[in-house]
Amino acid sequence: MRLKEAGALAARVYRGFGRLGERGPSDGPKLMVIPGFLATDRTTLGLQRALAEGGFRVSGWGLGLNRRVTERTVDAIADQIARFGAGEKVILVGWSLGGLYARVVAQERPELVERVVTLGSPFSGDRRRNNNVWRLYEWVAGHHVNHPPIDRDPAQKPPVPTLAIWSRRDGIVSVDGARGKAEERDAELEVDCTHMGFGVSGKAYPQIVAAIRSFHSAA
Repeated sequence: MRLKEAGALAARVYRGFGRLGERGPSDGPKLMVIPGFLATDRTTLGLQRALAEGGFRVSGWGLGLNRRVTERTVDAIADQIARFGAGEKVILVGWSLGGLYARVVAQERPELVERVVTLGSPFSGDRRRNNNVWRLYEWVAGHHVNHPPIDRDPAQKPPVPTLAIWSRRDGIVSVDGARGKAEERDAELEVDCTHMGFGVSGKAYPQIVAAIRSFHSAA
């Protein structure tokens, strides 16, 4: 399954071509996509386009390569949200590691965040047991995957509505890690895609966009 994940990403690198920046209707609900581990806004550009076509005003996180969890990055994301939101709350959609960031930012700055959606994010349980790439993460990040140098626990439910989207075909993060426990999120939904597919699969995008639209309209 891990080999299939690598192939899925390589085969769809073309989705990263095109301009970066805000897109979608100017009066649409504001939404920020936070990329996964070792991913950038270009990696999620296809997903950003799909969400923009779905009626959202979409931005990437604007912070380059997502390499590790740090409190400084949490603060930088909050600054980006405040700039993008310009007084409005923003929906955070975090893919994999990006979902951990989304949950922590929502814990620390709930006044900036309307709701949080995680895509295959290992926020629950032991992240060594629930994440097949924990060795790579620890080598790159320089800290234990279960003990990132931040002030909050990503497993704790933020004080805003949260949706955990997960897949049984995820070859990186386990179902339990991405779905979480009932007390750790408000809603959960299974989709049919690989872990990389959350960010780069044209077949997965309609499922993800429909889920986020439904979750947003349920406010």
